[in-house]
Amino acid sequence: KKRRHFPLRKLMAEAGNAILQIKPVFMMSPLSIAKFVPPGSIRFDLVIFDEASQVKPVDALGAILRAGQAVVVGDSKQLPPTSFFDRMADGDPDTEETTATADLESILGMFCAAGAPERMLRWHYRSRHESLIAVSNHEFYDNRLVLFPSPDAKREETGLHFRHEAGTCYERGVRKRFNAGEARAVADAVMEHAQRRPALTLGVAAFSLSQARRIEDEVEFRRRADPSTEAFFAGHPEEPFFVKNLENVQGDERDVVLISVGYGKMEGGHMPMNFGPLNQEGGERRLNVLITRARRRLQVHANFAADDLDLERSSARGVDALKTFLKYAETGLLDIPRASGREADSPFEESVADALRARGYNVAHQVGSAGFFIDLAVIDAHRPGRYLLGIECDGATYHSARSARDRDRLRQEVLEGLGWAIHRIWSTDWFMNRTRELDRVEEAIRRATATESPPPHLQRGASQPAPFQRVDGSASPAERDERGQPYDVARPDVQLGLHEFHEMADEPVLEWIRQVVQVESPVHVEETALRIANAAGLQRTGTRIRARVRSLAHRGDAAGMLRTKGDFLWRVDHERVAFRRRDGELPGRLRRPDMIAPEEIGAALRCAVQSSYGIDVNGAVTEASRLFGFKRVGKEIQTRFQAVLTDLVSIGVLQERGGQLHAATPRQ
Repeated sequence: KKRRHFPLRKLMAEAGNAILQIKPVFMMSPLSIAKFVPPGSIRFDLVIFDEASQVKPVDALGAILRAGQAVVVGDSKQLPPTSFFDRMADGDPDTEETTATADLESILGMFCAAGAPERMLRWHYRSRHESLIAVSNHEFYDNRLVLFPSPDAKREETGLHFRHEAGTCYERGVRKRFNAGEARAVADAVMEHAQRRPALTLGVAAFSLSQARRIEDEVEFRRRADPSTEAFFAGHPEEPFFVKNLENVQGDERDVVLISVGYGKMEGGHMPMNFGPLNQEGGERRLNVLITRARRRLQVHANFAADDLDLERSSARGVDALKTFLKYAETGLLDIPRASGREADSPFEESVADALRARGYNVAHQVGSAGFFIDLAVIDAHRPGRYLLGIECDGATYHSARSARDRDRLRQEVLEGLGWAIHRIWSTDWFMNRTRELDRVEEAIRRATATESPPPHLQRGASQPAPFQRVDGSASPAERDERGQPYDVARPDVQLGLHEFHEMADEPVLEWIRQVVQVESPVHVEETALRIANAAGLQRTGTRIRARVRSLAHRGDAAGMLRTKGDFLWRVDHERVAFRRRDGELPGRLRRPDMIAPEEIGAALRCAVQSSYGIDVNGAVTEASRLFGFKRVGKEIQTRFQAVLTDLVSIGVLQERGGQLHAATPRQ
């Protein structure tokens, strides 16, 4: 029929049983059932509620009354029904930041409270890499989920990844409640995905509606500027690209998901402990929804690290879970040390704590980590969410160990494996010479501080600080010299006169080589040839020029003017190498990994490992590449950096324990 159709409700009332014979399965929302199926018209044998944690009892009642049996399927650890979207009707995009989100009981909770039979679905199919579900399994499901291991152990293409947007800041004002720099970085990542992985579906989830809208705008600008990516945005009709906030993302899943925290450090480095809905009751469920949307890859963007979250300033369960999630994304470690609130277990421990507080240190008692309680922990003054040093006293915990091996070796090995710096004080030494022991503790704190670096807002003279790279006032000049510097390009004083380059005598060419090496040491011999050729007005370096520069470089080495190491030329007095950033406008091929000396790559890798307090091989390579200013880790960078990393481990500069890299510490 083309016209004069019965209204659906009247049709169901008069011909419901006939329709049910033709179509025995109805797929409808609870409100649609109430709207289109009159009471008494038809009766179902079974009603199934999917995503039952999102269905309010008042909405579900009509469907339950029309069926003989009900099955509810849902996750009590995910988003409950909220009044969030009711408040969105007033047009205020930031309501979730200022008003508590009211959680109402769901049909799932009602059935559980009624004692209905239940069964947990333990096999987890969605995540193609175990790191995508590890935090949720640990935090919310008591490690009961069955996870399937991924062959991509190094998380090269799959798994959980963290992007530290250290150069950005969260803006909070009358019309601003977003992080514009982070939104731009996420939009860049969207376009990179569209170009590099167009076959995989993509979604973006932000903590706030304001941040989501800002990301949408940035993506729109880039799409207009680069129409070549439109095939990707139109190519997945079943799972189209989306940008949503965390209140609206439940039920979605994509191959790749980008998360933008948005909240975080403000200009000047102040870190408000406000994360919108995460601070409210039920915030941990919202985080659980957010971090379980990806099948293959989850990439988190934030302008702060886990150690910047001070749990003493927030009792919200959602913020606690966020710290665990970020820590795992950064380091692969699930255990987060937390102050237990327990009192000191001996007068000796109290005496040590009082003496340290008298010298200006903030000390916490009985900090829990990996099932242990560390007697005392010194809190980092720059990052209150991090402990600089753990102090073990031979008090009640020490004497309760069942063997000397447990007391003196295994405890410390486990804690150091988790990234702790541990210092031990013996009670007899303390009572015999308290001043000496206090000095030893302070020296241990200084060493721990030297390997750690202050937060990005305390860095000196860097508008775009490198991820996890900080400068500490107690570090020596030599230690500060190892950290990232801009790349200075040499401009040799080349005067050819009336001669061609190949007609020049050896002495002036050797001087030009020395001038380049003096500025750019260590520098690849081919870059040296290119620098001289450009200064001479030549557009390219031919085979003869490169061969002559290489030959004269070896002659300069023999004469003590410079040093050669493989293909790289060094100043004679250059002993301690620093890595230099390659993110500016640089000549030649300086952005190619084979143009970077292995020693310079090693310096960046050491900085990445020391700053992370435990990181896997793939993470170290990624962080080191960012220190150089590379935006992505290609195959060439991965291969070369991993080769250098292997050498550092083999000679003992770095150590690998339990899949995590640590900087080797000198024996005391």
